[in-house]
Amino acid sequence: RRGVATGEIALRFHITMAETICATCAQIAQETGLNAVALGGGCFQNRLLLALTVPRLREKGLRVLLHRQVPCNDGGISLGQAAIAHAALEQGGLVD
Repeated sequence: RRGVATGEIALRFHITMAETICATCAQIAQETGLNAVALGGGCFQNRLLLALTVPRLREKGLRVLLHRQVPCNDGGISLGQAAIAHAALEQGGLVD
C-alpha cells in the first residue's frame, strides 16, 4: 500500500501467517485431541515466522516439536524417506 513501509507490510504478513497457523493447529487439536505440533519444512527456516509462531502455539497449550539435529527442509525429508525405506527393508522388503 502507498505510504506503508515495506518492512511493516512484511511484518504484518508474518504475523498473519503465524496467527493463521496457530488458529488452524488449535482447531485441529480441539477436533482430534492431539496437542503436539511439529514445525518443519523450509518455511520454518524463517526465524521471524518461527519466533512469532512458537509462543502463540504454546499460549494455546500446544506442545511444539522443532528440529534439532536434522534440517527442517528437504534434507530432513530425504532422511525420513531413507529411514522408512530402511525399516521396510528390515521387515522384508518394499511394497509398491
